[in-house]
Amino acid sequence: MATLAAAALATPLLLASASPSAAHRPGPADRAAKDAAKLAGKLVARASADDAYEHLERFQAIADSAGGHRAAGSLGHDASAAYVYQQMKKYGYDVSYQKFSFVYTQTLAEKLSVVAPAPRDIEIKAMTYTKSTPVGGIRAALAAVPVDDTTGCEPADYASGTFTGKIALIKRGGCSFAEKQAAAGAAGAAGAIVYNNTEGVLSGTLGDVASGKIPTGGLTQAEGEKLAADLAKGPVEISFEIRQLQETRTTNNVIAETRRGNAANTVVLGAHLDSVTEGPGINDNGSGSAGLLEVAEELAKKEKSPANKVRFAWWSAEENGLLGSEHYVANLSSLGKKEIKLYLNFDMIASPNYGIFVYDGDDSDGVGSGAGPEGSAQLERDINEFLDRRGTPHEGTDFTGRSDYGPFIEVGIPSGGTFTGAEGIKTEAQARKFGGQAGVAYDPNYHAAGDDLSNIDMDAFAVNIGIIANAVGTYAHDISSLRKPVQSVPTDGDEGSGGGLHDGHDHEVTE
Repeated sequence: MATLAAAALATPLLLASASPSAAHRPGPADRAAKDAAKLAGKLVARASADDAYEHLERFQAIADSAGGHRAAGSLGHDASAAYVYQQMKKYGYDVSYQKFSFVYTQTLAEKLSVVAPAPRDIEIKAMTYTKSTPVGGIRAALAAVPVDDTTGCEPADYASGTFTGKIALIKRGGCSFAEKQAAAGAAGAAGAIVYNNTEGVLSGTLGDVASGKIPTGGLTQAEGEKLAADLAKGPVEISFEIRQLQETRTTNNVIAETRRGNAANTVVLGAHLDSVTEGPGINDNGSGSAGLLEVAEELAKKEKSPANKVRFAWWSAEENGLLGSEHYVANLSSLGKKEIKLYLNFDMIASPNYGIFVYDGDDSDGVGSGAGPEGSAQLERDINEFLDRRGTPHEGTDFTGRSDYGPFIEVGIPSGGTFTGAEGIKTEAQARKFGGQAGVAYDPNYHAAGDDLSNIDMDAFAVNIGIIANAVGTYAHDISSLRKPVQSVPTDGDEGSGGGLHDGHDHEVTE
């Protein structure tokens, strides 16, 4: 009887301990999620595109006083980096410069003209790290490389003696620009012209100084195909001048992080600060840089003790081939790499004919590169869910490795982020979804003098600042979503920027 009585007494206790209310008693995970949601809400409400625009005005003023640009290795970039450093110090962050050396490039001449049979001028873009022609250029016959899946990539593409002293016309595709011009040079070509295999201008790099073998430039698909058609009818003679200054200089990344937070769970957000030498780079990438500054200021005001360490980075020499982010990742210790739980990249977030493009972490679009490291799919999902809650349309965009997420992906760090398009052409479907003009580049002033304050779309800017604010607020307290499975559903994405030209930066080296 005593045993039965004890059992009878214990039964209500056991039932109570297993009751739903007891089983769901708030624990650390619940508190983290609650803190994350609260902070994210505050940052999204407070972070302002209008306030961030004031940083863009400062970047414009710096460019105006420094020869019209803010390229790495120039006074304009040095002043931009000093401004970011001072702002982040003022907000209360631990801030440091990370200095490195690189080869500064500045195009001195990029000219192409058909001399015969029908004279005309053609716009050409010098490839970064190209060899230079003599001043005044060279006059030579044009010779087309036969088109196949690997046009101009193998010695067999250049019939013996056919290209000696001529300018090789090569279609993009199959291998890097460096490989194409090297093969042409080995066949005796005096120069190389690579034309695009999709719409939009072709800006590229040969990767490094050592890879440059002959003067090399890029053309649009339309101009390249027109030259090829002219050659099919008979000889074409051209005047070709590509000259580029190349010299070793130093520059700085700016790294800033919260004074508190668990370093073992470090959250990193980055944007490149440098422009090209052709313009002030207010969209590319003053926009991403200003967006980070604005959210960093609001974080400093609203949260003194984040659970996780939040680190902001402004990369230099991105336009020279991701050099700043590569230097940073290469100099991380083994522990430093393990501590970084995610990287979010924001490059060009206010394009005037914009789309809202989220990096395709799970490769659900099935376009271009594969999925990012484990956790990247979750980063994409988190951004998409934030946009869905706000009723904001969006599309995927491929991890082409052409912006500063590249070095992080290479070492297995989950990566994601957004961008709004560069020289890729907006489709009819995208115009219906996002507004704007179909058949026109997302940013018609990409890598040009027109990339100034008038080149900013404030609606796109505001959407992306909201994305940054939500991510910072969430991950400052809670990174548990990185462990939540993603159900990958195939979609009809198209890389988000027009046939693989993604953000089209000068560091594009592969086909």
